[in-house]
Amino acid sequence: METRTIIFVGKPGCGKGTQAKLLSNKTGWPVFASGPLFREIAKEDTPAGRKTKEEMESGLLSPPWFAMYLYLKTLFSVPAETSIIFDGFNRKVPEAELICDSLQWLGRSFSVLDIQISDEEALRRLAIRKGVEGRADDHAVDKRLEEYRTYTVAALEIFQRTGTLVEINGEQVPEKIAEDVRAVLDIK
Repeated sequence: METRTIIFVGKPGCGKGTQAKLLSNKTGWPVFASGPLFREIAKEDTPAGRKTKEEMESGLLSPPWFAMYLYLKTLFSVPAETSIIFDGFNRKVPEAELICDSLQWLGRSFSVLDIQISDEEALRRLAIRKGVEGRADDHAVDKRLEEYRTYTVAALEIFQRTGTLVEINGEQVPEKIAEDVRAVLDIK
């Protein structure tokens, strides 16, 4: 099987992290997620840590250069023959452009899986997650959805133009979504 790069994207609460883990469990491919990396930085008592915490608590997306620093650092550390799963690194147009450029430069094939859910479903899921996980950004759901509409929808158009975007119905049980993900990736 060829080396693959899989990128999950979607609204807050769509299940990107869950689907990345399920795919990793099936394939053995490592997952690199931006959320946990940013949450770790937000714990640091540094200027970057305090700023990251402030932005996360406000529901704002990080600057594209910051997310891309973490993405490139991860991508460049992966051996050429290793397939990889990214979760949450491609939320603004400059990020989408850099992802396309960097993967094409390295000669890595890639697929961007857009786990699609309605705003109502996102609100329902994040309300449940807030009660279970209590993540700092789960209280700013409206702002996060606004950021998604303002930035991520335009980034998805970049992937659409490159022919790498695949839409997945995210309003199903996680196991059915995982089946659909494996089917579009031709993974048995």
